[in-house]
This record gives sequence, structure tokens and C-alpha cells, in this order.
Amino acid sequence: MVELSLPRFAVFAGFQTRDRAAAIVPERSVTGRTLVLLIAIMTFLSGVTLGGVVLVQKSAIAWSSDVGREVTIQIRPVEGEVMESNLRTAVALAQATPGVAGARALTLEESQKLLEPWLGSGLDLSAIDIPRLVVVELADPAEADIAKLERDLQAVKGASLDTHAAWRQQLNVMAGTIVASGLLVLALIVIATVLAIIFATRGTMASNREIVDVLHFIGASNSFIAGEFQGRFLTIGFRGGIIGGIGALVFFFLIGVAAGAMVPSEAGQQLGILFGRFALGLDGMFGILAVVPVIAAVTAITSRLTVRRFLQTTS
Repeated sequence: MVELSLPRFAVFAGFQTRDRAAAIVPERSVTGRTLVLLIAIMTFLSGVTLGGVVLVQKSAIAWSSDVGREVTIQIRPVEGEVMESNLRTAVALAQATPGVAGARALTLEESQKLLEPWLGSGLDLSAIDIPRLVVVELADPAEADIAKLERDLQAVKGASLDTHAAWRQQLNVMAGTIVASGLLVLALIVIATVLAIIFATRGTMASNREIVDVLHFIGASNSFIAGEFQGRFLTIGFRGGIIGGIGALVFFFLIGVAAGAMVPSEAGQQLGILFGRFALGLDGMFGILAVVPVIAAVTAITSRLTVRRFLQTTS
């Protein structure tokens, strides 16, 4: 008699064999929709953070490569020396150095323009002897004989060589700090997602305690019940993850368009220096899309472990 009554009691409780998880975590319930929205938001934030890290990393590599292909000769005014003559001598010495692709002395107007960020525009600097620069482009930084160039420049009074090594080091440190901060934020988002899933799972278990008791009554093990939750939360995780991942890709597309068309030219250049042109590339896109299965897996595994622990402490 017990065997005949169990299936009827299970159906009366809302549990069906072909769709056991639907009675426990209904997809279209308020809890299911809220969890999908929550996971979508977390995936979006993770994708935006990861995309930002990729952009900064790419920009840092491009900066270091560009700066590493140039060195600068600075010639200070010296009493009794003709600046234009010293410039020509420095250019000739640079061009004769192995590994140098070319050298060019900046004009007086170009040198004055470099001072505008500090002195402002509109100042007449014609009466002031300002240092002049020679930009040296390297064909191959590894093969360029910088030591020889530095020795040769000792013959030019007031000349000094700047390899930008200190600036590149500061640049790499800054980029590394930004990347590390982004990864830390990404880790915090994952932790917040795990905590949210734990609370959602425990709330669902508490509100559906009767159904869980029925499953236990008809012989279902804790592993079986945890597996039902895992499958349902995996579906919810994929659904929310896809929404959030697509949202992150759309975000970078729109912000790239806005940065190129709507931002003023000077501000746009500053943004371009830090983030390039917001072009993620295939590796950045795949990285954001890879967040989707990771979030789904974290959702499913967290749900399963939470259910098993909940059942062990309440049984």
C-alpha cells in the first residue's frame, strides 16, 4: 500500500519524474528570474573588468615597444656654442651609429610646442635659449650601439642622451598596477557571485522544504537532490552569463564608437593613450565569452555544494 501511495503523494506535492527540478527551482518564478538577472549583472561586470585589463595590457605593450624604438638627444644652450651647429653634429653622430634608422632635430617651433603643457600657449619664447632635442629612431633596439652613441656625444658640449629607460619602467609599473587592480576586482566579483548563489540556494531550499522531504521520503539521496539543483542552476548560470557576456561586448563596441566620434579630440587622445581605441581584438572577445561558462560552472558547483551542506546540517 505504501508503494502505491508514494507516486500519488509525490505528484500531489508538485514533483514530476520527467521534470523534477522544475518544482524545486522554477525558471519562471521570481527567484529564478532574479537569479538570472543577478548572474547577468555579475557576468557583465566581470566581462567589463576583464576587457579593461586586456586593453590596458595591450596599450602598455604598445607603449613600451614604441618608446623602446626611440632615444632622445638633449642639447642645452652653452655660452660660446652655436646651437644649430651642435644639432647638426649630434644628428650626424646618431646617423653614423650602428642600429640607428634615422635621426631628426626638432625645429624651434616644435620644441616650443613641447613646453605648452607646462607653460601654456601664447608665450613668446623667441628671446629665451631653450634646450633642443634630436629624436633618434632605432632600427632594432637590441642591436643599436647606444654605448657608442653616448661616448660620441661627449664631443658635443651640452649634449646628453636619454634612453627613456626610467620612464618605461614607471610605465610598466603603472600598467602592472592597473592590471593587478583589475584582477583583484574580478576576484571580488566572483566572490560576490558565489555568496549570492549560496544565499539564493539556501533560500530556495528553505522555501521548498516540503518537496525536499518528499524526495527523501521516496528514497532520493542527498546527491540526487544536489544534482537536480546543479542542473537547474547550470541552466540559469548559462542564461544569465550569455546575457551579461553579450552586454559586455556591446558595451565595448558602443564606448569605442563614442570615444572616436563624441569625445573631443584632446580628451579622445588621452583615452586613446590609456585604452587604445577600445579594440578588444579576438583574444579580448574570447576572454569575455570564456567568462560565460566559468560563471555557469561556478553557479552549478556552488549550488551543489550548498545543497549538500544544507541537507547534511538539517537531516
